[in-house]
Amino acid sequence: MELLTHKTGSGPEIVVLSDPAAFTASFGWFVKTGARDEQMEVAGVSHFLEHMVFKGTQRRTAEEVNRELDHLGAQSNAYTSEDSTVFYASVLPECQAHAVDLLTDLMQPLLREEDFETERQVILEEIAMYDDQPPYGAFERVTELFFGDHPLSTRVLGTTETVSDMLATQMKDYHRSRYTRENMFLVASGKVDFTQLVEYVAEATANWPSHPNLRQPQLPTYGSGEVLIERESTHQHYAAQLWPGVNCNAPERYALRMLCSVLADEGGSRLFWELIDTGRAETATLWPQFFDECGCVVGYLCCAPEDADENEEILRNVIEQTLRDGITQKEIDLARNKIASSLILSDERPSNRLFALGQSWLNRKNYEPLGVVLGRYAAVTADDMMAVAEQTLRQPCATVKVVGPPE
Repeated sequence: MELLTHKTGSGPEIVVLSDPAAFTASFGWFVKTGARDEQMEVAGVSHFLEHMVFKGTQRRTAEEVNRELDHLGAQSNAYTSEDSTVFYASVLPECQAHAVDLLTDLMQPLLREEDFETERQVILEEIAMYDDQPPYGAFERVTELFFGDHPLSTRVLGTTETVSDMLATQMKDYHRSRYTRENMFLVASGKVDFTQLVEYVAEATANWPSHPNLRQPQLPTYGSGEVLIERESTHQHYAAQLWPGVNCNAPERYALRMLCSVLADEGGSRLFWELIDTGRAETATLWPQFFDECGCVVGYLCCAPEDADENEEILRNVIEQTLRDGITQKEIDLARNKIASSLILSDERPSNRLFALGQSWLNRKNYEPLGVVLGRYAAVTADDMMAVAEQTLRQPCATVKVVGPPE
């Protein structure tokens, strides 16, 4: 495989992980914009705009967009997160020109008023449905408690109030300022005709907005404490927790992921044997999240209400014992092998490489081949893991619990 990049003038950068032996090709527009880039009065606009992109362009109606995706046999979708919005498709290599033309056209949608009002109802239903399902908004609420007035506290879906009050003109302004040549990357992997891709993108994006409204990261002041949410409809106990973490470029990120694997991945971890294998809990896990300037460790517990106090005590004891007594070499080796296997299996598909490449380019403007990444994990020591444990799990956390009505 070969990493190819191209940047001409003020046009969008093109990044390709070329694999001439592949049987498929994957393409994606990665936009460095998400919930954290929104003003509070338009919270949810990035996700709303992701929906609106598929409602038609100057060249295609919404129906034509869907028909062409079907005709291509594409595996396609889009998603919005706190810090990015991504539109992607995987196709046969001979469909490259059509697929890239379609994806690129979608990046400049019409954003018609009538489509805006129709899709607003879809978003409002999505918010209501999400809030009415377990864990009933616990992750959104704990994120607000933890990040406070930092932009990362903004809900990806927005709120019923912000989506209801949003204007189509506000979305158009947001699109013009964020979907710009400086803030977008076309990423591809697999069997890609690089020359054709460069020629097409240079011409197709020549008239795109140019507005260097780039993100200005700021360090958060982490909040802590505990909030209870009562829901009559729940028969389970849910707890979401956030501890301070590390940023997406921190060398400690490898040790932190291994630490979370040792403590609480889905199989063979300390919490698995204490809570899952024993039948005490349905879910008990920890995982890291990484952002530009900071990060967090996310904890999630789901169990029967009558077991909640004891299970939470077990979770605390597992963390405290780790901080006190450390981690065994056997646990380190197991975590390293599980992570390596997951990365190697994922790297076999061009579509998976697309996301690894795209996210790496958004975060740090470079790409580490699989061998380099595996080497980073191989170099992690027990001291590295204990140092990052002190840096994260030793700190105060924010907790939101969802409970049923009092008996």
